[in-house]
Amino acid sequence: MDKNRIEMIRFQFDDSIHMVDGTDVEYWLARELMILLGYERWENFENAICRAMDSCEASGISMSDHFREITKMVQLGSGARRSVKDYMLTRYACYLIAQNGDSKKEEIAFAQSYFAVQTRKQELIEERISYIERMEARGRLRESEKRLSQNIYERGVDDAGFGRIRSKGDRALFGGHTTQEMKGKLGISDNRPLADFLPTLTIAAKNLATEMTNYNVEEKDLQGENAIAAEHIQNNCSVRNMLGSRGIKPEELPPSEDIKKLERRVKSQEKKIVAQSGKLPVENLKA
Repeated sequence: MDKNRIEMIRFQFDDSIHMVDGTDVEYWLARELMILLGYERWENFENAICRAMDSCEASGISMSDHFREITKMVQLGSGARRSVKDYMLTRYACYLIAQNGDSKKEEIAFAQSYFAVQTRKQELIEERISYIERMEARGRLRESEKRLSQNIYERGVDDAGFGRIRSKGDRALFGGHTTQEMKGKLGISDNRPLADFLPTLTIAAKNLATEMTNYNVEEKDLQGENAIAAEHIQNNCSVRNMLGSRGIKPEELPPSEDIKKLERRVKSQEKKIVAQSGKLPVENLKA
């Protein structure tokens, strides 16, 4: 996500913060948050709130500490006023709502990191967004490789053949460097997957080549190791050429932090959200 776009969205989220009187507890109003998260209908957003409440209860955390149904008065077109349902939501409640949303939506992807990071410093939000983007890219690659493994198994290729096909694809993508050579070049131990240490761009490149292979294996019903390997090599060469046209050589990109460490860091941040959020007061406040 572009830094300027992140800054613009962050200002919108910051401007919607409310404070419980006499405390340092931040909260957001659901009808304001709904707009920030790109929802158009209250009914749909209230369903997302209910799913978040269920997640809160399933975690053994008191829902009333973080979700508070309230009423507020709104102005109608006729000039009259009427009461509508709303919710006070702590940071933790907002985080759960974002986690139950579609992370493909830019606003949801931002919110998942914004509410997980207690500080409002943009660089920390950007850092966490980059973690999530890399973790999601790695997850997509796992899924596409799993599908490739299944495709080739159904076409007469065993596990060893799958390993050879994947290795030949790596060699094509990395300009003649084998998987093992790339591990040595990047200082990765033999028992860890190369992709766990690749930058997001390279992971995405590997995923694109693998998805192209899956598509053509299925569409053309390619059979046997040689035919599938040739297809996978060609797709990795195509992706490499595309990157090369923009001056990018995958084998020259520096390694990124171990994806397993990032996953642990993200989980550690998530565990702190409840304590950092504070609790809504016991009394039933009206906005």
